[in-house]
Amino acid sequence: MSEAKTVLWTAEDAAAATSGQATRSWAATGVSIDSRKVAPGDLFVAIKGPNFDGHDFVAKALEAGAAAALVSTVPPGVPGDASLLAVEQDTLAALGDLGHVARLRTQARVVGVTGSVGKTSTKEALRHVLSAQGRTFATEGSLNNHWGVPLSLARMPEDSEFGVFELGMNHAGELGPLSRQVMPDVAIITTVEAAHLEFFDSVEAIADAKAEIFEGMNPNGVAVLNRDNPHFARLLAAARTQGLSRIWSFGSHADADARLVDCSLHATCSAVTAVIRGERIQYCLALPGRHWVMNSLAVLLAVKALGADVAAAARALSTIAPVKGRGTRKRVQAARGAFTLIDESYNASPAAMTATFAVLGKIDPGAGGRRLAVLGDMRELGDRADTLHAALAEPLRAARVDAVYACGPHMRALFDRLPAALRGAWTETSAELAPLLAGAVRGGDVVLIKGSLGSRMATVVDALSALDIKDSKQTEKNNNGSSPAADTDQTAAHGHKG
Repeated sequence: MSEAKTVLWTAEDAAAATSGQATRSWAATGVSIDSRKVAPGDLFVAIKGPNFDGHDFVAKALEAGAAAALVSTVPPGVPGDASLLAVEQDTLAALGDLGHVARLRTQARVVGVTGSVGKTSTKEALRHVLSAQGRTFATEGSLNNHWGVPLSLARMPEDSEFGVFELGMNHAGELGPLSRQVMPDVAIITTVEAAHLEFFDSVEAIADAKAEIFEGMNPNGVAVLNRDNPHFARLLAAARTQGLSRIWSFGSHADADARLVDCSLHATCSAVTAVIRGERIQYCLALPGRHWVMNSLAVLLAVKALGADVAAAARALSTIAPVKGRGTRKRVQAARGAFTLIDESYNASPAAMTATFAVLGKIDPGAGGRRLAVLGDMRELGDRADTLHAALAEPLRAARVDAVYACGPHMRALFDRLPAALRGAWTETSAELAPLLAGAVRGGDVVLIKGSLGSRMATVVDALSALDIKDSKQTEKNNNGSSPAADTDQTAAHGHKG
């Protein structure tokens, strides 16, 4: 018997929060802005985006079982007795009101996570370790922008004990308003690196934009900063300027509050010894790479700041799993032999690329196999894009990569920089690269696929996954000859920010 869902919003509460008018009584157990993903019991918020107007899909959402729809006008074709919440303001602003009220009514201790690299993974690690200690709500996926944050807040149950929210930006002035919505008790800045340089004059300017996360905090909050980052002093000053006195740091630096004592890096995990605010802890981290070791220190320091059990959280890190597109591994049993596929297709930056190459270097290929790096363009790097791409040649060499397959105009700068022996293939697009790689991969290979989301490297992941004999047999067994109809509507411009 399935557990009953928690009611998030009644018609009366939602109307009070938005100064709207409910046409009838209803109770919503979820909130959605995408009619393709509406679940029975959801409140569908009809947002007008740059490409689609959610009002055009209200009828579809109600047919799918939505409890009600939040609208600024009653759309044509919607029955007069439909469950609606009508507001005079823009529906995105009304969603913000729902999120604001949701934040005010909960007693949850809330963490906000930002940074140039590692936001989503750190957020998921916090979700994982805190869920064992109390009712925990966290941002789904990368809903970290001007509509994703209020949507996430509106979905948070009132009885949550912990809340974990990812906050992203790619322009100055974006993070402050998000922080004021989330009002974090603890704010983590994982690191500041060269990302979104297309929109910033310098990495220092990126640090200043990340520091906007302090704007929504009260003076009793805790800022968690990377002590090893070159911009630590700048972030520290920004936190103090915002009135924060509890500023904790993590890293290998002798003065870090969460200090790395030792770590042993392996192909699939790491053994870590650290001191967290005077408490010495040893733990196994189920995700490989030094970058993950450093993120785990931030996680445990945030747990300490929340007043939760640090030792229990450290134990929980031994059972954490990677997020899809951020390090998931699959053994593909292909006709030419089995190979390992590492999916890092969701996002990329120079720092993330380098960290991932180091992980690849720890993995030994099978008999006759190679280490293959399959790379798509890193986006939003501005005038330095070609230089930053070409600079990846050295960390690839250090990781003992045997061949590089690349796509995108900026990756051409890297490809031309490589010695001839490392040049697998280069194409303009991932769609062109996918069949070349599918024909070149062989048994024993370890294949890393990484690029910015806009590079569409998931296309290559899908092409290699399709080589799996086991999966194809299962698909054939389950296939009834029908294919689902394509859903083409969209209620808002979906995406994430860094």
